[in-house]
Amino acid sequence: MNDTTPHLRIRPGGPADVPAILDMLDSAVAWMNARGNTEQWGTTPYSKAPGGVERVERYTTENRPFVAELDGTPVGAVVLDSRPSPRMPIEPADEPEVYVRLLVSDRRHAGRGIGAALLAHAVEETRRAGVDLLRVDCWAGGGGALVAFYERNGFRPTDGFLDGRWPGQVLARRVG
Repeated sequence: MNDTTPHLRIRPGGPADVPAILDMLDSAVAWMNARGNTEQWGTTPYSKAPGGVERVERYTTENRPFVAELDGTPVGAVVLDSRPSPRMPIEPADEPEVYVRLLVSDRRHAGRGIGAALLAHAVEETRRAGVDLLRVDCWAGGGGALVAFYERNGFRPTDGFLDGRWPGQVLARRVG
């Protein structure tokens, strides 16, 4: 955590966090759309997209969710798994890995280091699990700003992919 997020606390998440995570995802879609980005997550609020609610419910029951709170209010979430989503055209690593399935922060608190703090927490969870490899995939369009964010947080691009017409990038970080 950096000095711009002095009251940020990261805790394990669970099913009770589904509404807050959906709210963050919905606001992220609106924020992207307001900036002309309709390609990354489309234009439909995540909570109204086919399978959106069910996916977030699975994240909180089948995966390892963590929620960032600022003064007790949820402002970000990261979901960790032991492999990429089976719905993505990404091969699992040939070694044990922790995979970031979701990273989202409340855009009303942008610039406060919430995403970076959640990624730092993912690094610590990966180490705690005795695993050396942390991976994530993200949208590679829009000039690569999201890829650059992950690079600033210690990840290195590995494999690019296309999911339909959606350009993606897998990034990896060694944590050992």
